[in-house]
Amino acid sequence: MELLLGQHVTPLLFLLTLGSGAVLKQSKDLEEAWGYVTVRSNASMFWWLYYANNPTKNFKELPLIMWLQGGPGASGCGYGNFEEIGPLDAELKPRNTTWLQAASILFVDNPVGTGFSYANDSKAFAKDLSTVSSDMLVLLKEFFRSKKEFQTIPFYIFSESYGGKMAAGIALELYKAIQSGSIECNFVGAALGDSWISPLDSVLSWGPYLYSISLLDDQGLVEVTAAAKEVMNAVNRRQYALATELWSATEEVIEQNTDDVNFYNILAKKSPDGKASKHKNISLIKLYQRHVEPLHKDSLSDLMNGPIRKKLKIIPDHVTWGGQSGEVFSNMAGDFMKPVIDIVDALLAAKVNVTIYNGQLDLIVDTMGQEAWVRKLKWPKLKQFNQQKWKALYVSPESTDTAAFHKSYENLAFYWILRAGHMVPSDQGEMALKMVRSVTQQKHW
Repeated sequence: MELLLGQHVTPLLFLLTLGSGAVLKQSKDLEEAWGYVTVRSNASMFWWLYYANNPTKNFKELPLIMWLQGGPGASGCGYGNFEEIGPLDAELKPRNTTWLQAASILFVDNPVGTGFSYANDSKAFAKDLSTVSSDMLVLLKEFFRSKKEFQTIPFYIFSESYGGKMAAGIALELYKAIQSGSIECNFVGAALGDSWISPLDSVLSWGPYLYSISLLDDQGLVEVTAAAKEVMNAVNRRQYALATELWSATEEVIEQNTDDVNFYNILAKKSPDGKASKHKNISLIKLYQRHVEPLHKDSLSDLMNGPIRKKLKIIPDHVTWGGQSGEVFSNMAGDFMKPVIDIVDALLAAKVNVTIYNGQLDLIVDTMGQEAWVRKLKWPKLKQFNQQKWKALYVSPESTDTAAFHKSYENLAFYWILRAGHMVPSDQGEMALKMVRSVTQQKHW
């Protein structure tokens, strides 16, 4: 069942800076829609669609992008929308680098229980990637059934952090569904941003990466390496719950040796631990506080549970934005350390376009770790991909300041964004928008 409010046209104020420094307000209509889809018994997912807002092109001339946030338990409809790529920022001011200039955007709060999505039973939370993927397929089938205007428009999945792991699984299941004829859409590719594709490769890279930039000394490197090897041993024994605990312990060793480095941007200070969560497992508490709570800061929660909730009108009384994020995170804990390199291989073999993008200043999913799992791909064209040289990219033709590096071969591409941390669109909005245009216009293939 879908609860749908229909289409809405909202006046949006764009700020145009004049040569004199004065600011002119120019109104432009923004078309949007939102609703719920019941994906399983006692499990409902919320989605929010913005139609592309381009001065020269109709939305039908531009692609559709679905954005998936990380966590798991972080809200795309909240954080991704108002902190990264949506039309308005968290202060409800127009965002100059919104991706709506290049595409329509479908935000989805997933897994069930994230953001405004909710579970009415404790047994309804997803516990693995398979459930996350099957839930999303139910939502996408309903979305494309009710929004037939998007069935032929090129469709991409863009993602960030754990959202990248979910994007890979969802993309493969979507491809299979299209092949079987059970869903009608024009799926083109997936973009995996700072993605938790191979957790072990990320963990093993932390010590060498921090040491290479002088955030660890010799003794610190020894301690971090020893902790990472404990994670490796647990993963190799397929003791994934234990590996999760040891992952948390490794992050503690890093914090102790680096004066609390920020895992999302090595140049920033670590965010202070938030209020106590409902987790009984101390390792999960610390992981949740490092990787989910910062995306639910009080100002964003006030916005989502106040003006946005009032605007949407369909949020059930018992649902609070972000209120079930802790349950989402803890229920997925057994799946955290499982790699999905094989899924990326399957996507490449199916000729699905796969884009990897990463921030230079990210630690939790650093570029060194990303390159390590890419080298493990069994894709027959990997050798040719590796032989490609990095190409410097600039925000504009007039710029002489390198903003990113890029290389590609056939249906695999990699973007390395300079001066960006884990949240690439937030840190380097102009370059992220340029990357989106390049990917969706297939300029690098």
